[in-house]
Order: sequence, then structure tokens, then C-alpha cells
Amino acid sequence: MSKPEHIGTVEWQARCELAALYRLVAHFRMTDLIDTHITLRIPGPEHHFLINRYGVIFDRMRASDLVRIDQEGRVVDPAYKGHRVNAAGFVIHSAIHMARPDLNCVIHTHTAAGMAVAAQKHGLLPISQHALKFYGKLAYHTYEGIALSLDERERLIADLGPHRAMILRNHGLLVGGSGVAQAFQEIHFLERACQAQVQALAGGSALHYPSPEVCAHTAEQFDRDEQDNIIDLAWEAALTLIESQRESYLS
Repeated sequence: MSKPEHIGTVEWQARCELAALYRLVAHFRMTDLIDTHITLRIPGPEHHFLINRYGVIFDRMRASDLVRIDQEGRVVDPAYKGHRVNAAGFVIHSAIHMARPDLNCVIHTHTAAGMAVAAQKHGLLPISQHALKFYGKLAYHTYEGIALSLDERERLIADLGPHRAMILRNHGLLVGGSGVAQAFQEIHFLERACQAQVQALAGGSALHYPSPEVCAHTAEQFDRDEQDNIIDLAWEAALTLIESQRESYLS
């Protein structure tokens, strides 16, 4: 499908990238029927962002299914006035987009492993290389019920602090990135770390913990200079997994 005339080139490119990200989240089985959400800021002075049309399954998400809303959750494109968006998704994502201009893409999931770790008092344990990516860089937010209250936004942001990843207690996982590639890497590593922890604890054996010095060193290694290039390579590689869907999600 060619770009609709009423949508600018920059916005259409953002729509295509976000639709691909929805498909990849589905590919890696990080969905929860029609719930959870991913948003992407549209470049420009309007401070608008894209969110999924509520009710569309992630593995069928198309660029044209995404809805442009403002920071108050209002649909701003007349062509999408009849489309519904998830109220809880707006509360969580708008808080981050308003407070953190460095986080242009935000992903929230309800996976079994993510919810399991979110329910464990000790949180994410430093027992895998994937987990050590977040050593000293992971926030926690206490569960307050379904995120429908705008008042919760301030507490979400205060808890997130300078980090890109957060565990929502008794709820799920939340990550952000400068763009779709970085956000995808964050959720992929955090989800895998949670999966590894659940399986390690299920084994019943005593766990081995790296020293605090090794944990801190490993976390620093994930921020080395070449990391941006690695993130881009991983994103391009991931896109090949859904290459057969390309014509569909770009429509």
C-alpha cells in the first residue's frame, strides 16, 4: 500500500516501523490478546505519538491501524476519529513520553515470565548475562490497580527515574528506547532475563551469583561505544523473521 495522501512522509515511516515492532512482539510471543501496547513518538513540534487501535491483534497490526494521539489521549487525525485506544495504555505511555524526550518508543508487556518476576519480592536477580544488562539500571513501580488514573503518571515517572526499563509490580514489564530498535532490544533482553530466572528458580537448586564487581562491569559493557551499531544490526536481523509479512504490515 502506498502512503495515504493525508499522512506525511515522516509519520508514515514511523507507522511502518511501529507496525513492524508490533509484529515482532507477536512473533516472540510477548502479547496478551488485545491488551498491552507500544507507542512511538512522531517527530515534530506537536508532541504526538502513535498507539495501536484497540482491538487489533498484534500479529495483524498494520501501519494504517495505528492511531495518532496527543499527550492528552485525544485522537488528532480526523480520519481516525472513530478508532478506540486503550485508556490504560494512554496513561502509562503519555507519562513517559511527556517526561522523557529521550524515550521515543515505549513497550509494555504482560508475559507470563514478566508477570512472574513482577510478583517476586526480590525482583530481577543478577543471575544471567541478560539480567546483568539491567544491573543498577532497573526501576520498580508499585501496583496501584489498572492504570486509569492520571494521578499515577507522576509516580510512574518518579519511579522510572533515569532508567529505560522498569518492572511494574504484580503487572508486567515496561521499557523505552530512543527508537524502535533500542526499545526492541530492551524488551527482548528483559523478557529473556525473566524467563531464565523463572526456570532457574523452578529448578530448586541453590543459585550462583556473580560478584557485585562483575555485575557492574557487565552492565558497563552493554553500554560500550559499538552498542548502537549492534542494536541496529539486531533490529535488521529481527525484521528478516517477519519478511513474509512485510507487504501486510506496511499497508
